[in-house]
Amino acid sequence: MSLEQASARKLANRLFGSTPAARLALIRALWPAAVGADVARRTEIVALEGRVLRVRVPDARWRKVLHRMQREIVSRMWSSIGDLAPSQLSFVEEPVAEPPAVPQAPPRDPVPPSASLVASAAAITDPELRARFLSTAARYLDRAAQP
Repeated sequence: MSLEQASARKLANRLFGSTPAARLALIRALWPAAVGADVARRTEIVALEGRVLRVRVPDARWRKVLHRMQREIVSRMWSSIGDLAPSQLSFVEEPVAEPPAVPQAPPRDPVPPSASLVASAAAITDPELRARFLSTAARYLDRAAQP
């Protein structure tokens, strides 16, 4: 174990080891990294009962797959958070809730390229290349102008 890993585990223990709710929140945040995004989307952390993590799965097939992966999942979690990781998984077969939709920012009008940029782009002789350059520059300037 590297010094960085040991320091990270100590910090995690200090920040999240004080209450079961904080420990559960840490494990929920770590779950997608431990199992992968696809599995995380199809499963849900239900509770932490002592050292046993209860996970909701949609059906028996998922339960069997995750049961076979249990040792690897627990090992990944332990390598990240040490003693805060569960030592065992248990499964509940129930429909898994859809994750909440991520709110999208309302579209904004793009920032128009400045006159000096348009004048500089005039040196590009190919009209298609010039248009792509101005489009790319406008997107860059728009991104830079966002708060």
